[in-house]
Amino acid sequence: MNDCKQLALDVNATLREQGLMLATAESCTGGSIAASITSCAGSSDVFKGAVVAYSNEAKSSILGVSPRTIAVYGAVSEQVVREMVLGAQRVLHCDCAVATSGIAGPSGGTADKPVGTVWIAVAVGENVKTELLQLEDKGRSENICASVKKVLSLLLNTVREN
Repeated sequence: MNDCKQLALDVNATLREQGLMLATAESCTGGSIAASITSCAGSSDVFKGAVVAYSNEAKSSILGVSPRTIAVYGAVSEQVVREMVLGAQRVLHCDCAVATSGIAGPSGGTADKPVGTVWIAVAVGENVKTELLQLEDKGRSENICASVKKVLSLLLNTVREN
């Protein structure tokens, strides 16, 4: 069994044990986190829904990310994923949420934010954690896969410590 599948099973089981519901707000991962969670039987017990907010307009209009935050910090920033994760909790009425925004590649990187730069956020209740990933660029698919693994791991650890 691959790492993602096992992490998704562990997340599902832990959320079920604690009676928590999850939502995702994804940009660079394009729904891969939601797909990983829902690939597990019984995920409807713990999964509310997902928003793939790829454009800045979607981040603002659906999740409530401030256009000013995007203009000041850029879409790939701690501030934006924090607003995305809180927006997912609010819009989907759930206990937990995760969010991603980054540059999966192969293009789109800059000197300040090269390909493989990904911000992730996890919210469990009012506890919000963010983390900057600086992935070694092994290609788009690998960057997305590595981001999904890191998000699931951070979510699992945060739920367990609450």
